[in-house]
Amino acid sequence: MYFWYKLITYLLYPFAPVYLYFRKLRKKEDSKRYKEKLSKINIFRDEGFLIWFHVASVGEAMSILPLIESCIQEKKIDKTLITSITLSSGKILEKRFSQNPKVIHQFLPLDVPILTNKFLDHWKPNLSIFIDSEVWPNLIFDISKRKIPLLLINGRITKKSFLRWKLVVNFAKKIFEKFDLCLTSNEESEGFLKILGAKNIKNYGNLKFSKINTDLNNKLDSDFLNKIENRKIWCGASTHPTEEILCAKSHLKIKKKYNNILTIIIPRHIDRVKTIYEELSKLNIKIVLSSNLSQVDTKTDVLLVDSYGESLKFYNISKYVFLGKSLATSLRKDSGQNPIEPARLGCKIFHGPYVSNFVEIYKYLNKLGVTKEINSSDELSLSLVEEFRDDKPKKLEISAKIENYGQNILNNVTMEIKKYI
Repeated sequence: MYFWYKLITYLLYPFAPVYLYFRKLRKKEDSKRYKEKLSKINIFRDEGFLIWFHVASVGEAMSILPLIESCIQEKKIDKTLITSITLSSGKILEKRFSQNPKVIHQFLPLDVPILTNKFLDHWKPNLSIFIDSEVWPNLIFDISKRKIPLLLINGRITKKSFLRWKLVVNFAKKIFEKFDLCLTSNEESEGFLKILGAKNIKNYGNLKFSKINTDLNNKLDSDFLNKIENRKIWCGASTHPTEEILCAKSHLKIKKKYNNILTIIIPRHIDRVKTIYEELSKLNIKIVLSSNLSQVDTKTDVLLVDSYGESLKFYNISKYVFLGKSLATSLRKDSGQNPIEPARLGCKIFHGPYVSNFVEIYKYLNKLGVTKEINSSDELSLSLVEEFRDDKPKKLEISAKIENYGQNILNNVTMEIKKYI
């Protein structure tokens, strides 16, 4: 199976520059840095110990920030290389570490042996760490050939991806046996990885529970904060089609009881903002985009977030969050968004019945009284009205519980990584 995978990537390689160029034209790639995916590297590799983290998207990038910041403090580590795939993750990581000379961000090259070998020849990592479920066969085989320690951190294999891997189980075993250590984020993934051939597996919990320093890049404009000081605020976050309308209708119902309500909607995919704006406008509500915060006033109904990496800012000022991809019936087989970020910041979380990708996390948070399942706009609005009426200061209490749990996970993961440094 690996022979055929490798052959196919070689055959597709001549088309890679054209493929990336058209993605650039569609604004799916960084216009200045997209050639990094062809292993066009313009940064010199300094001497010393280099630890390499690879993430795919924004969620994975955010999950390892505390771990990266912990590694930066480690004296034995001279440089930290972070690679990612998506445009949004690149922007967030570059912004976060642009002033730190010990951290380098690059886009991961396409999984073609010519490119992966060139990448490894240049960076010569002393330790490679893949996050979540990122598995690139050619890259993993090339890392193994060079005898570079390879770890899977916060490993997550969903039932859906496990069933796909089982179709090529022998191929999967050849890949997963290359990992020197797999630290899973839940018990289900631990079981799946054992079947798929991983050997050294431990489950400490999900790194997303660990604390992120929210003071660095997540403060909102003081004028905006003054304007909303006396308003009741909640978020509809990581929303998918139909869920924005649900949030807006809930807003109108809550407004009958609390006229000073402000609803913040954070779509999962920012490229849908224009469509969402047009849909919500039909409900005769006043909408302001987050890029125009100065336009928010007492009559603003909905603040529609139109840029990536802004969620933490708005979780900080909200007590309650509806988390999307949980009520859209069309997504029920691949449902749910990770609730850890808003929970860690002390928000009570409302969600629909479809959370198949994060069942264990929701169970844990439900035991803490942090989450509540709702099934309709009526249930959501009634629940929020009830919460606003009681309005007990629970943010600090929730945050403290999550922080203690997350710190233990971070300490254990850091301890395991140090064994390879």
